[in-house]
Amino acid sequence: MKLLSVAVPCYNSREYMANAIESLLSGGDEVEILIVDDGSADATAEIADEYERRYPNVVRAIHKENGGHGDAVMAGLRNAKGLYFKVVDSDDRVDPAAYPKVLETLRGFTDTPIDMLICNYVYDKVNAKHKHVMRYRHALPQKRVFGWDETKHFRKGQYILMHSVIYRTQLLLDCGLELPRHTFYVDELYVYVPLKAVRRMYYLDVDFYHYFIGREDQSVREQVMIRRIDQALLVNRLLITSVDPYEIKNRKMQKYMLNYLEIVTTVSSVLLTKNGTPENLEKKKELWAFIRKENPKVYRRLRYRLLGCLVHLPGRGGRAVMIDGYKIIRKIVGFN
Repeated sequence: MKLLSVAVPCYNSREYMANAIESLLSGGDEVEILIVDDGSADATAEIADEYERRYPNVVRAIHKENGGHGDAVMAGLRNAKGLYFKVVDSDDRVDPAAYPKVLETLRGFTDTPIDMLICNYVYDKVNAKHKHVMRYRHALPQKRVFGWDETKHFRKGQYILMHSVIYRTQLLLDCGLELPRHTFYVDELYVYVPLKAVRRMYYLDVDFYHYFIGREDQSVREQVMIRRIDQALLVNRLLITSVDPYEIKNRKMQKYMLNYLEIVTTVSSVLLTKNGTPENLEKKKELWAFIRKENPKVYRRLRYRLLGCLVHLPGRGGRAVMIDGYKIIRKIVGFN
């Protein structure tokens, strides 16, 4: 068994996928790199095959029909032979100094595995003088295994994302994780759904993952998100129905998951409001009606806290205040 499987989902990624793959090759034979070609129309498949030919003990090329990012992640997971599993998007990379420390840490948890390793990640934004780093040192214990009871306060915007986690592979296979096809933003489901099964965690305070922000077609760009808002809303609804936080007995885990739902639903609501078309304003009403119907308790929690009140301010003036407030929060928190 390999120590770590790393899935690299690729769709028409020939221009930048080498950066991600090259950053992972220094892991040696205990790491397997699964290059998942998601039905690309460019030279992605040929590049994946060439890496497999050059590094047969490390790289495997997986070719499949196009199914979207989540489907590529699931294909990587189904083929993984490592004790632990990580996703590195084809336009991102891992840090060469932090990578050996991550492997050393995982190596120490082979006999009694942990469920999740958490590391820092860097917002690698093009032309930004200051690279914002998401760290967890004030929220999580260090240098020991811990459970949810030992976590501290997570700040707004300080969430555990796909960039920051390495899961135990079998936990992902056993937790019922399913990512919808042809849908962006499934990373929210990937990191949220398995949390209900996480008991043993370890935080390594290194800046491991570099999250590139700068491509014009990137899914997290605001204009792109508005164009793909129906996909974001699908993920938002699946988050609501996939796990009921109020069925989780651990209060700290429950609080974290409710806060996560709050920020995702706020972003959906703000984007729909900023677009301002009658169709999208109606979609905002439908989203909140869906939450109220599916889980009234979650609805009350989301609707009547500060952010829920903010996104429901009435009239044009209310919408202007909401958008200005969102801009301020985004700048303070540092998310894209």
